[in-house]
Amino acid sequence: MEHEGPVRWRTAMERALYGPDGFYVRPGGPGPAGHFRTSVHASPLYARAVARLLLWVDGELGRQEELDLVDVGAGRGELLAGVLAALPPETAARVRPYGVERAGRPAGLDGRIRWVSEPPRGIRGLLFANEWLDNVPLDLAEDGRYVEVARDGTERPGGPVDGPDRDWLERWWPEAGAESGGESGEESGGGRAEIGRPRDEAWAAAVATVERGLAVAVDYAHTREARPPFGTLTGFRAGRETAPVPDGSCDVTAHVALDACAGPGAVLLTQRDALTALGVSGARPPLALASTDPAAYVRALSGAGEAAELTARGGLGDFGWLVQPVGVGPWPG
Repeated sequence: MEHEGPVRWRTAMERALYGPDGFYVRPGGPGPAGHFRTSVHASPLYARAVARLLLWVDGELGRQEELDLVDVGAGRGELLAGVLAALPPETAARVRPYGVERAGRPAGLDGRIRWVSEPPRGIRGLLFANEWLDNVPLDLAEDGRYVEVARDGTERPGGPVDGPDRDWLERWWPEAGAESGGESGEESGGGRAEIGRPRDEAWAAAVATVERGLAVAVDYAHTREARPPFGTLTGFRAGRETAPVPDGSCDVTAHVALDACAGPGAVLLTQRDALTALGVSGARPPLALASTDPAAYVRALSGAGEAAELTARGGLGDFGWLVQPVGVGPWPG
């Protein structure tokens, strides 16, 4: 394995994240929460907001006998557990929760949660994917050529980008789509880009499992008008950003072109706007509460701090939410 030559980044990511002893499927260890902080881990307010979104979907579906909740890229099931705890008991009793992961079922997981490797078909409810698409493997292009990488992270130019990948770049990241003009590669064709076509396809396949309801993807994101000129590929290990070395020792991730993923009727908004619409507010509680109910004031102050982190500009609040209705009206958020 150590002597394998360089391969394209999509193959390297697949092996590093999901291959034998890959970062996300390796037994034991702390799981994703031990390496990076997501909105799910930042505050229970996030799960409560998703619970309120599920209640909206439930109303749109007429409060049917069974209500599906599907968490794609479920990690250790933290979001599902939080949503179930936040729901009214009558609603929670009707929910069919699914955790979709390529790793095995975590120990001690709530027995109500079905643990599966792909979303079930015919979902009637809410499919939610928090920081899943950024870990869908993809190829990189630089100056119109694929980038190849060895297990130690060393890169070299590959062949010209062609076919559907070139078409994707021309439509969604056009400044990176031109081929280098000379054999030496000295003539730049427009910089470096992540070819997001596999994320588009993965999201379309996930949405296709929803019969009626809402599909939501939340992730680091950028849009066509503001693509980063040098790409976003990076790694995370033990809570710190690190070089994206595809040897299975760290997470390897890249921001998502969510606008390219969006289907008909989809809405793209910031996490700040989405969570505000779902009742998450960083406003400080009135000071008068400190004298009438000090304990409640402290709790409210703590909640305001957590809400501020979830909605912060330059941080989690800038994440993108791609909201795709399927057979229901548009979400009013």
